[in-house]
Amino acid sequence: MARERYSFEDLNVWKRSMDVVDGVYELTENWPRREMFGLTNQVRRAAVSVPSNIAEGQGRKSPKDFLRFLDIAYGSLMEVRTQLMIGLRREFSAKGQVDPILAMTDEVGRMLNGLKRSLRSKQTDNRQPTTDNQAS
Repeated sequence: MARERYSFEDLNVWKRSMDVVDGVYELTENWPRREMFGLTNQVRRAAVSVPSNIAEGQGRKSPKDFLRFLDIAYGSLMEVRTQLMIGLRREFSAKGQVDPILAMTDEVGRMLNGLKRSLRSKQTDNRQPTTDNQAS
């Protein structure tokens, strides 16, 4: 019986990045209304971009494409971190409210980097030329 291909929904990094989205949306609910089309919108879009790019990359079914989309997801994650720090500096949120989300972004960043290392390692393993001894 053939093993089913895994879905992006099976990836722990995707699940955890969805938690970041939830945290960002909850946090920004109390940001100033004047920021609804400014920083609030920007940080929400960046947060949504993280799991979206993980999903899109996994759906491409090419390790090279997946790596590219994981890089994009990581960049969006860094945008989220920066924008949360801006919100903190502007006193839209208290440090105690922002820190747990920043901790989640740290975790997702480590998970993304680990997944990228794993995919790169598999690509390298698949490119190893066989020697005469290995072919026998």
